[in-house]
Amino acid sequence: MKTHYPVLIAGGGTAGITVAAQLANHPNPPQMAIIEPSTKHYYQPLWTLVGGGVFPKEDSVRDEAEFIPPGVDWIQEYVAEFDPDNNRVVLRNGTVLTYDYLIVALGIQIDWDKIPGLKEALAMRNGVCSNYAYETVERTWENIRSLKRGVAVFTQPSTPIKCGGAPQKIAYLADDYFRRAGVRDNITIKFFSGQASIFSVEKYANTLRQVCQRKGIETYFRHDLVAVDPHRKEAVFKNLNTGEQVTVHYDMLHATPPMSAPDVIKRSKLASEAGWVEVDKHTLQHVRYPNVFSLGDCSSLPTSKTGAAIRKQAPVLVENLLAALEGRPLHATYDGYTSCPLVTGYGSLVLAEFDYTHTPKESFPFDQSKERYSMYALKAYGLPAMYWNGMLRGRI
Repeated sequence: MKTHYPVLIAGGGTAGITVAAQLANHPNPPQMAIIEPSTKHYYQPLWTLVGGGVFPKEDSVRDEAEFIPPGVDWIQEYVAEFDPDNNRVVLRNGTVLTYDYLIVALGIQIDWDKIPGLKEALAMRNGVCSNYAYETVERTWENIRSLKRGVAVFTQPSTPIKCGGAPQKIAYLADDYFRRAGVRDNITIKFFSGQASIFSVEKYANTLRQVCQRKGIETYFRHDLVAVDPHRKEAVFKNLNTGEQVTVHYDMLHATPPMSAPDVIKRSKLASEAGWVEVDKHTLQHVRYPNVFSLGDCSSLPTSKTGAAIRKQAPVLVENLLAALEGRPLHATYDGYTSCPLVTGYGSLVLAEFDYTHTPKESFPFDQSKERYSMYALKAYGLPAMYWNGMLRGRI
């Protein structure tokens, strides 16, 4: 195995593979390696629909080897340490790799352990589920279709999370299923969010508030899930405004755990005060180490952490990295574009698209704040095909 690369990519998820593929497609690609321990690659946006019973979870997974671009070395290991002062990355097995340029794309860390009782509750299979892991996503559908009466609770933390709309989307699908099954009148649905409102962009928030009202979903904001008692079937929330704790009984609980930057980033010199890789929000270049770039969920970019955001970030990073390699100024600019396809029921979706300023940046010539079947079909069938066949191949 080589120990030095002109370009070293830490992470072989959506961001790492997309950047590697775009660089590999360049007429004169640099020598590259991807550090990624997993043998499987997941299309996680599908997990909302898996949890809603639309697709089997197997539709969301492929072999990682299928997407490593030709000519790119694949190092199947974990990153144990970043040493940007010496242009080094230390792997868990002790191997030291050096680089000319480093791209950090390690994704986001799911902090299951930060909610006492949550892991135990998930293991007990007693009404608690989460769409945020391949191992637990099918249980969401089991719980939805088996619930005939009681209280269904859905949570969203105050931390940044991947796909910020996902916690509410599954609540809407559950409501839709309960109505079709004729049990909705017997079930109370409660959505607890650590955020201040249903959505950050007012144009789409207006629609989502109407959806909650129409569906009869009780909403509680600035409430963080802080503990789960699976034996009593109780969820404990902290009111972030008052500091008081509120205990809520559940018959079904869909938990979205808190998330943060991976620990290996937090303890490195690459990290911001908040723990993310600290990059310029327009060029994606590190603010202190000019030969380091980052994108995607692990970066400090102040936008929603979605695959759609990565699709716009990747070409900016690639153009600026190539410029840096050639000693040219970095002119490519990322404006914070992201997209949240907000499923509001089976066959209906609001496609939110916006930039750093929370200004809508819509792709279609109609009002995307309206619920539409066409946008649902795009999410269910169009976007997965674009992801596997376009984005991960460096084509879009």
